[in-house]
Amino acid sequence: MIFRRALQREFVHAAGAVFVVLFAVLITIVLIRLLGQAAGGRVPADAVLALIGFGSLADLPIVLTLTVFLGVLLSLSRGYRDSEMVVWFSSGMPLTAWIAPVLRFALPLALLIGGVTLFLGPWAHQKSAEYRVQLESRDDTQRIAPGVFRESSGGARRVFFVEVGASDDGRVSNVFVSEEKDDRLTVVAASRGSLYTDEKGNRHVVLEQGRRYDGHPGTPEYRVMAFDRYQLRIESNPQSAGPSKMRAKPTLDLLREPDKRALGELTFRLGAPLAVLFLALLAIPLSFVNPRVGRTNNLLLAIFIYLIYNNAILVCQSWVSQERMQFSIGLLLPHLLASALLALLFYRRLAVTPFWRRRRAAGSAS
Repeated sequence: MIFRRALQREFVHAAGAVFVVLFAVLITIVLIRLLGQAAGGRVPADAVLALIGFGSLADLPIVLTLTVFLGVLLSLSRGYRDSEMVVWFSSGMPLTAWIAPVLRFALPLALLIGGVTLFLGPWAHQKSAEYRVQLESRDDTQRIAPGVFRESSGGARRVFFVEVGASDDGRVSNVFVSEEKDDRLTVVAASRGSLYTDEKGNRHVVLEQGRRYDGHPGTPEYRVMAFDRYQLRIESNPQSAGPSKMRAKPTLDLLREPDKRALGELTFRLGAPLAVLFLALLAIPLSFVNPRVGRTNNLLLAIFIYLIYNNAILVCQSWVSQERMQFSIGLLLPHLLASALLALLFYRRLAVTPFWRRRRAAGSAS
């Protein structure tokens, strides 16, 4: 009982350290991607934090799967490096005796991953898609960013540019507006600008101290007009429906409408928690480390096996979506292959006498 508690505690500590590192890497990757989109004007700066949260929840199953796999692998590898496994095998305990403690540790996390992939992940994808649709539905005044040329999201071919952002009174400086309509180009440049809402709720941009240029591109026929005050109406964009992606659909909706794409998505969602259990068991034979050899060989092999396993699940998902494979076969095939590999690794590890026993036998013979 004391050994089991110590073992569970070590698994939890190793998994906690791995989770912190992997989750920090995930947040950094999502942040860099969204900051690049925000710098390019595709995502507003005030929406980055919310999109980071949705993206982290959507990718949480990958982090939790690697947490379980690497947590078990690192804990057992430390036992080999510190010669604790010598005591384990010398007491007559086989390698298969680790299966039950590892499953007790991995099973709750597999249930958690199943809940995330079946319910929380689709919710995060759906909310992220809806939030992006709301951002695209903003009018042009809410999309303007200082120092960035921003194209209108409506039907009009209009480009805005503001050199200096809004001050305390809401005014902006050095405003540029270009609009092309019916083969006619209109360019407006003003030193100041502000927003105005009339009694009907219509939003307008009021420009002050500027010039307007009207004409046809490629011809010298242009009309120049100086103004003290110029007003443009900003049309609100109608909010469109969110994209109907399979990853954003709730699991219950996939079960109600089991078409080929829905079955492909279910292959991935149901296969994720099963993969956690097989990966945790694969970590037992993969954790063997010879103290005289490098300590990273088994870790690199484990990561390579995880990548192949994950890609096999994705390939089966794609084949089920394309009706090239039945749903039951696509759901079970990657895990059957993983179970065969698991049996092979256990057989090889149990068939080979540990190096400390070979050395003891050689010493007795001499």
